[in-house]
Amino acid sequence: MGKKNKKDKKGKGADKTAAKMEKKVSKRSKKEEEDLETLIAEFRQLDAKKSQVTEVACSLPLPRLNASFSPYPEKDELILFGGEYFNGQKTFLYNELYLYNIKKNSWTKLEIPNPPAPRSAHQVVVVSQDGGQLWVFGGEFASPNGEQFYHYKDLWVLHLATKTWEQIKATGGPSGRSGHRMVACKRQILVFGGFHESTRDFVYYNDIYSFNLDTLTWSKLFPSGTGPCPRSGCQMASTTNGNVIIYGGYSKQRIKKDVEKGIVYTDMFLLKNEGKEGADKWTWVRINPTGVKPSPRSGFSLAVSPNNRAILFGGVYDEEEEEDIQGEFFNDIYIYDIEKNRWYAGKLKGIKGEKKKRRRGRREEEGTEVKTEKQELQCSTEIVKEVVTEDGTLMTVKQVINNSEAKADTE
Repeated sequence: MGKKNKKDKKGKGADKTAAKMEKKVSKRSKKEEEDLETLIAEFRQLDAKKSQVTEVACSLPLPRLNASFSPYPEKDELILFGGEYFNGQKTFLYNELYLYNIKKNSWTKLEIPNPPAPRSAHQVVVVSQDGGQLWVFGGEFASPNGEQFYHYKDLWVLHLATKTWEQIKATGGPSGRSGHRMVACKRQILVFGGFHESTRDFVYYNDIYSFNLDTLTWSKLFPSGTGPCPRSGCQMASTTNGNVIIYGGYSKQRIKKDVEKGIVYTDMFLLKNEGKEGADKWTWVRINPTGVKPSPRSGFSLAVSPNNRAILFGGVYDEEEEEDIQGEFFNDIYIYDIEKNRWYAGKLKGIKGEKKKRRRGRREEEGTEVKTEKQELQCSTEIVKEVVTEDGTLMTVKQVINNSEAKADTE
């Protein structure tokens, strides 16, 4: 009993600390965001001049990161929205909309009047109702020098059937943030976590909100049990039975004045809906999967496949010192079996036709040295690059690639 009370007091203390930090960050960032609101208003005025929907075939979109890339309902297409690009001197934010046709391997730029303002690190979910809807919440806008940030808390929907944007002005939603996660779960949209940052301070969240797609209203959820600690960059996936999985993530902690430390999480939680007869009753449950687990990382992607499995790809792990960051990037695949609660290392098989052709080549080219696939995988090259950022921070980026890829890059 005593331990439980001690744990409850610790949890309440953490909540109070987070609330104080949020108020502190909010006060300091208010001036920054007021400055950026003027710049954002200029972008909105330019978009307001567009009055017609246009679709134009195009080449690849410009490079960007922290954009959203979502499946088009009932079509073999993907929808790209937003993102940012830093060219070493200036930060560019986008609110462009592109369609990628998977079968044709082609891009189309879609311009629709009155879109959301430029942003990155936002979240998007797609639902099939009313001919398809793409919902956008939050994200951030950065000043050209990348030193000031504006965090959005607006909610938008793109009606795919009519090709129109609509801002949904519902109260009681999450505060402005980026790096959060969002999923569609039955007739609602769930938003979890994220962070808000100013020039000198930051705060991470572990709150969760629900947006009802029928009533178009927000509500804050208070699940029972112990949930994830505050974080961003995790992944969130809804299951076929109406539950939600949350895995991994990242947050920063201030160790001492002007010294911060990043934390990468490898824990997994199930947000379980135990309600009956349409009434929601949410509970946090920490789960410990078996099998071959992914190494610690953040910024990876996670998607649920039709066979009730979640597929994880890529990510990055940063080793941080006071003035040095070494980032290791991944391109591996892991599969999580939701029913068995087990991780598997994913392996992609080659095309059968190509495999047969290689075998014929082995028989025909006698006397030549042939490497097995296993030997090829063992031959790899580590590429190390050092990048100096605008503020003078030295970043070391490591990437491990197969020798066959390295050879192709040099030819």
